[in-house]
Amino acid sequence: MIPIPMVDLQRQYALLKSEIDRAIQGVVESSQFILGPEVSRLEGEIAAFHGVPFALGVASGTDALLLALKACGVGPGDEVITSPFTFVATAEAIVYLQATPVFSDISPDTFNLDPGRLEAKITHRTKAIIPIHLYGHAADMDPILALARRYGLKIIEDCAQAFGAEYHGRKVGTIGDCGCFSFFPSKNLGCYGDGGMVITSDGPVAEEIKSLRNHGSSQRYVHHCLGYNSRLDEVQAAVLRVKLRKIEAFNEARRRHAESYRACLKGRDFLLPQERAGCRHVYHQFTMRTPLRDRIMAALAAEGIASAIYYPLPLHRQPVFSSLGQAGESMPVSEFCAAEVLSLPMFPELQEEEIALISHVINNVS
Repeated sequence: MIPIPMVDLQRQYALLKSEIDRAIQGVVESSQFILGPEVSRLEGEIAAFHGVPFALGVASGTDALLLALKACGVGPGDEVITSPFTFVATAEAIVYLQATPVFSDISPDTFNLDPGRLEAKITHRTKAIIPIHLYGHAADMDPILALARRYGLKIIEDCAQAFGAEYHGRKVGTIGDCGCFSFFPSKNLGCYGDGGMVITSDGPVAEEIKSLRNHGSSQRYVHHCLGYNSRLDEVQAAVLRVKLRKIEAFNEARRRHAESYRACLKGRDFLLPQERAGCRHVYHQFTMRTPLRDRIMAALAAEGIASAIYYPLPLHRQPVFSSLGQAGESMPVSEFCAAEVLSLPMFPELQEEEIALISHVINNVS
């Protein structure tokens, strides 16, 4: 039995070994490890990839959200509307600023914010909306943008799982005020540690983030505010520059694998991921819904095949957020999805015969 993991970073490293080793060696030989030329070049390349003037490397995807929110004026007493069906970091960043996350339910096909539910969540304290492009599929941004303009709200896009995804011809992260990315190793563009990036077309916001990430300093040893130690390091930037050159090919491989899954999975007891018209899904995760989840996971595990649940408990039900008083609110779609979602192995180097085996196991579960 040869195991099939959720993500196989060793296969990817084997393909890129000479380029990555050379890039890391170059950093070590230069002895420039913090905010050096690799970070600057990566920022320029990611800004160019997205067609925006500013990209700023930070220490993690969580910090990207935190610094973007702070630079956009979110602070104590404010409210930020977001999805309960996401990783905890999205809401953590809001709470770190002594603001309140206000959860709004999702659409069942994309697992992203349902724009039709948002307006009811807006109060005089609402400062921003964080749409999440979950699993690699863009949120429905046009109605969210229209709502934000009507009420004068900021939009911070959580693109942690969606590098290169598109919405009606625009790359995610370029549609709102800021786009926030995570480069956690398992992401579709991942480094070899923690790392993150904020992109924006707003010059003052970019300057504020640049200062905030470096202890509130824009001039050496002069600090205009309390900032953070949140700098993307040179080694991670060097690794990301190698992978960035391959990202379109990697994303296309993920899309091909998604089509293979669709062709192979034949059961009537599950719903496969959807791609809305005008969107380009990059399949950071291939996430199905099924009432047979536990049986499918057990059958896969028996064959050495990994699977995962992202996410089993929506944020409004998380103990850490119980003081918000939203645990009793009805988020029926998020709760229903949390009970049924199952993510299957997905990475560019996945083989067709592996997809066929995974699908065969699932198709024979009853």
